Amino acid sequence: MEDSGPMTEAMYYVLLALTRPDHGYGLMQRIRELTGGRVVMGPGTLYGIITRLRREKYITLKEEDGRRKTYLITQKGREALLEEYRRLRRLVEDGRELESEH
Repeated sequence: MEDSGPMTEAMYYVLLALTRPDHGYGLMQRIRELTGGRVVMGPGTLYGIITRLRREKYITLKEEDGRRKTYLITQKGREALLEEYRRLRRLVEDGRELESEH
C-alpha cells in the first residue's frame, strides 16, 4: 500500500475477495470461504477497511441498490494485491530454511 509497508491480513483478504464484485455481507462470507473459516471479519472491521481502500482508490463503488453497495477492485488495487502476494510468497520461500533444520 502507498508507502505504508505491508498490507494487513484483513486488507489483503478484502482485496482478494473483491476480484469479483460483491457487497458487505457477501464479502464477509467470501473471506470466510477463502480462508477455510480461519478469518471471520466483522462488519466494523470490514467497513473500516472498505473506507480506507476507497479513499486510496484500491476499490470502487460499482453500484448502489438501496442500502446494498457493491464494490469492485480497481486496477490500482489489483496491482497492490499482486505486489503483496509476491511479497508473501518471498517470505514463505525464505522460510523454507526452517524445514531444512529438521
